[in-house]
Formats: sequence, structure tokens, C-alpha cells
Amino acid sequence: MHETTGELGASTSPPLVRATGIAKSFGGARALKGVDIEITAGEVHGLVGANGAGKSTLIKILAGLVQPDAGTVEIDGQAVSLATPHAAADLGMNFIHQELAFIPSMTVLENIMLGIPKKSRFGTIDWRAIERDVRPIAKRVGITAALNANVKGLSTAENWLINICRALVRKARLIVMDEPTASLSGSEAEKLFQIVQELSKSGVAVLYVSHRLDEIEKLCDRVTIFRDGQSVAQINKDALTRARLVEGIIGGAVESASARTGSSANNKIVLKVDALARPPMVNGVTFELHEGEVLGIAGLVGAGRSELARLIYGADRPLAGAMTFNGKTYAPKSPSAAVKAGFGLVPEERRADGLVLNKSVAFNAQLSNLHNIVFGPSLPLLNFAKRRDGVEKIVRDLAIKTQSIDMAVGQLSGGNQQKVVIGRWLLRQPKVLILDEPTRGVDVGARAEIHRLVRDLALNGMAVIVISSEPDELPDLADRVLVMADGRIVKELHGDALSRNAIVAASYATIENNRTA
Repeated sequence: MHETTGELGASTSPPLVRATGIAKSFGGARALKGVDIEITAGEVHGLVGANGAGKSTLIKILAGLVQPDAGTVEIDGQAVSLATPHAAADLGMNFIHQELAFIPSMTVLENIMLGIPKKSRFGTIDWRAIERDVRPIAKRVGITAALNANVKGLSTAENWLINICRALVRKARLIVMDEPTASLSGSEAEKLFQIVQELSKSGVAVLYVSHRLDEIEKLCDRVTIFRDGQSVAQINKDALTRARLVEGIIGGAVESASARTGSSANNKIVLKVDALARPPMVNGVTFELHEGEVLGIAGLVGAGRSELARLIYGADRPLAGAMTFNGKTYAPKSPSAAVKAGFGLVPEERRADGLVLNKSVAFNAQLSNLHNIVFGPSLPLLNFAKRRDGVEKIVRDLAIKTQSIDMAVGQLSGGNQQKVVIGRWLLRQPKVLILDEPTRGVDVGARAEIHRLVRDLALNGMAVIVISSEPDELPDLADRVLVMADGRIVKELHGDALSRNAIVAASYATIENNRTA
């Protein structure tokens, strides 16, 4: 550990978990270069770092999924071997990943008990006895669904509670939460924060891994920062500030995209949307998008932002209203029709909707560009040299960190995966690019890089729509921001009126308030 900031009360007992000098290489790449971390019982300990800093590798080592090349792990001051996931679980280590572990065809109770030895009676599983044991734990974490209910159709937040309940049934001493609020609404996140705090009070330690620095500041007693496979700082609660976190994560201050000079937008209208509607999520939306403009769309979860994007992109059909593109009627019947017309979309759920995770970087980067990398219409075979040159240029231009273009895209960090999806459209060169939550789940450094990329695209004449639920993001990035509520645009913000507070106020205000403002 290179730096410790702030004061922490002295303790005579050893920490619950102490990892010292942990090193790990994959092939020729050093993922961890001797990291240290200590977690005490009942502590909420934050772990932050840029994508590729080594956080995921450390978690896999603590989970018994990967063995370190060097270093030691101690539990209660005793060196232990985490040779298997079962060994880690037996020591009280439990892990809740972004891709939640549950089986939709099973009940709530069956999912809670996944991988846990079960009571039996007369040679069969005694579910009645198990339910009696589990019910108070389920109540403690706030599960409202019946334990015999099917989990299919439950919200992401409810599935999070199921995973937390499973950890407590296992008698967890440490629960590792990886990007826990990435897919949660604001109210759902607040509920999770309460549960984290209650776990802490009961003596359960939480390792909270997140790119959302406001959450780290709010929840954590201490924070360890990883950078380039090293633990570079530990910050205690009394010294915890966003500025210190950012400096530790990237090794310096992030240059704000708001320092850009002026707007690249011009008066040419590329896309005109007139009274577009598909109730109940989109209810009469009207706006114009200009060439070279970055147009932000803000609003709370459920405001209709992503649904509007789906209508523009041809994934859904509007029930009313019309669109024009470059002065001509535009009514795409499918996403492929939208792509042919000159539109591109970077979806909110990049792993599920934007990438084929087991395929290479090259495959994913060229998914929307196959027509340009064949020898010709009469010989529809891939020109691999042309394919390689195009992808390698994108990798260089976007600074995508990958061992090669043949590496499976699922092995990249979240920020680099997002760059691959954006790079796909750079190869295609659409006239309008829609980015839905482009920086969700990426670190502050990758976020700044994506922002600079978006601005460069606009400077080159592309019209860009950015949908974001983070009010801090759009003032730095967008020329204008449209705020949605109840499927309608309730406020347009630009110039000096465009600020975080204005976006938040408009998002929560009623439609009537905005009409009379």
C-alpha cells in the first residue's frame, strides 16, 4: 500500500480479511502486481479503480476461482488456502456479481438455497423445515415476494435481495458486492444502501466495488484504490472526498469535457420527431436534432427515454406521430432499416444486447460493417486483411486495451467493451448515433475518454443523442438537454440554464409545473 489517508480507530484484533502482496499474471499480462487490502468485521470497505486496474482479479482470488502467483490471504490472522469456491464459502466469503446468480424457472426459496446443503427427511429435501429457517432471514433483507413464488418476472432489485439472503443463509462474514446499483432505480438503490448499513451494524463486512463515487463516499468506512494492478492508496472515512478518489484512480485530475470551446452544432436539421407516441411510455414527443449536435436526454428511470430510442431506431413501431430524416419521411420497420438509413445505437445493456461475449474483438467491431469487408457483391467472402486493418485502427484510435483483436470481448473490462461497441459504429459512420447510458459501469478515466470521443464525433458532423440517468454527465457533454417525465419532454435546457440542479429539478417536477415555468 503506497498511501494511507485519514484516521482509523486502533484495534487489537486482526482484520477479518487481510490480503498481502497478491500477484497474478495471465499469459504475459500482469493483472496484479502485489496488491494489499484489509477488511475488518462490520466494515463497509470500498474498492475502486479504473477498468483493468485488477479489482475483478482480486475478487476472483478471494472467491477461490483463481489462484494467485504470489502473496497470502489471512482470515482472522490465520493464513488460509482459497483453493475452491467451496473453501471460500466455508470461510464466510460470499460474492454477488453484476450478473446475478438465479434460475428463472425456480422459486424464490429454491434460488436462495442454490449451492447450499439442504435439510432432508426420509431421504427427500424437507422444504417446509428449510422455509421456516429461511423466512426470518428473507424478512430481514426485505424480500416481499412469497418464498414459493417463481422468480421469473421479479425485478433486478428483488433478485439482489435473493442473493443477499443466500449469503446470510450461508452465514456470511464478508459479502462482496460488484457494481450493485448498476441496474437499479434510485429508490431501489436507497433500499440497498439501507441493507448494506444494517449488515454492517450486525457485524457482516461488505466489500463494495463500484464506479459510482457518490455511493462510495456515502457508504464506505474505508476505501482501497487500485491502479494498474497495484494498491496505490487507502483512504479512511474522515479524509474521503471525490477529489481524492479521482486523483487516486487515474493518478491526477480528470480534465473536464466542459472545457471544450463552443458547440459544433449547426442549423441543419438532421432528424425531426413530431408528436411521436407509443403509450404508456412515449406520449407525444417532439424535438429536432441538428448536424454536429450532442443532444442529451435526461429523466428518471421509467420516464420513457430508452423507449423513445427504440422508436427512433426501429426496434418498436410508434402508434402515432411521424419522423423525418434529412427532410424525407423516416419510418423504419426494423433496426436493420434504421442502420441502412444512417442510424446507429449503443444499447444500455452492452453485455446482453450489444456484444457477443465469446466472440473476438474483431468479430464484434465489424458486426455492423460486414458489407464493407467483403471482396465484392459477386464474391461475398470476408476480406480478412481489410477486416484486420479496420479493427486495428479502431483499437488504436480508441485506446482499447486488449492483447489482440482476436481476444474474446468478454475478457475485456467494461470500459473497453463499451469502446468496442462505439468503435463498431465508427467503422460504419452513421449520420445519427444514439448512446443509451454510454458510461454506465465504467470508471472515471474511461468516462472522460468516451466523452472526448463523443465530442470528436460531433465535431466531424455526426449528430449524437446521449441518454443518461446521471445528471452530472450531461452538462459536461451535451449542447442541449431534453428532460423527460411520464413519456413526455417537460423541459429543454441549454446555455447557462443547463446544470445538474436544473436537470434534477426538471426530472422530479410535474408536467404541469414545467408547462407553467
